[in-house]
Amino acid sequence: MVQSLPDDGAPALVADRPTRVTLTSLCVFCGSSDSVEPTYLQAASGLGRMLAQRGVAIVYGGGRTGLMGALAQAGLADGGRVVGVLPRIFDTPALAERGLSELHLVDSMHERKARMAELADGFIALPGGFGTFEELFEVLTWAQIGLHQRPVGVLNVAGYFDPLMKLIEHAAEHGFIYGEHRALLQCEADPDRLLEQMTNYQPPVELARWVDRRSESK
Repeated sequence: MVQSLPDDGAPALVADRPTRVTLTSLCVFCGSSDSVEPTYLQAASGLGRMLAQRGVAIVYGGGRTGLMGALAQAGLADGGRVVGVLPRIFDTPALAERGLSELHLVDSMHERKARMAELADGFIALPGGFGTFEELFEVLTWAQIGLHQRPVGVLNVAGYFDPLMKLIEHAAEHGFIYGEHRALLQCEADPDRLLEQMTNYQPPVELARWVDRRSESK
């Protein structure tokens, strides 16, 4: 179930571990650049179609360019529900997707991320740049400190996220990420398998020790 957000934009602390995740809506982070290989655009379109066919609402950044546009347009074409959350500074003919099921206009990037999180049962990152990485790591950090227990995944199109996964392992080897935190992020090249992993997601045990520091062992 989607959690509400307090005034500071972070989800309220949760304690219960879900037995199985019901994904009625997914927040998708992805790039908006048009200067990308067709493989990435095709993957975004494929995910949009798949979510629409499964009746899973798509929550995304509201754009019409790059992977954002491919995702939204494919989802809408297959009769899916597509909800955009767009900062007002991007509400221009060149950047904003029209004809969405819902479009939430917000005043800041912070409000955008909070609203997207509020509307979603889980999070998927497709290939993207700085904004996508920042959004992905914010929701991972929220999970790390126990602010939510929703699944987070990356669709590893053409091995795009391989270097990122290696960086996470590198950080864990050097003690900056606890061992259990690596299980917070699901990574799959196949969207069907990724959604299956996310549906069966169980939050790692002992996450609270990051906050209470009962043990510094990895």
